[in-house]
Amino acid sequence: MNTQLVLLAGLMFLVTYPSRALGLLAPAMDRLPRRALDYLQLVGPAILAALAAVNVMVVATDSGPRFHVGLEWLAVGACLAIVAWRRNLFLGLIAAVAIAIIGRAAGAA
Repeated sequence: MNTQLVLLAGLMFLVTYPSRALGLLAPAMDRLPRRALDYLQLVGPAILAALAAVNVMVVATDSGPRFHVGLEWLAVGACLAIVAWRRNLFLGLIAAVAIAIIGRAAGAA
């Protein structure tokens, strides 16, 4: 096991956990302006979306990272379309995973 990965996981915890735990730790959270509450609720999903975007768009090669367009783009696009249409994140994720599994099984990845 690489100790650098453990340190990275610890750093990621220190950066992301406080923003998600703020609502539990601050008893006067409900008195914040509505705009501030909306912002704080979207911090976690924004971080996850940024991590997912890097995994979809960038491929590591021997010569360094490079931009990549592939099956993952279709899966993410389908997920976004379903979530916007049905307002159901779980259904969108199921569709994206199904596209990735079927595409990889067919040799498209």
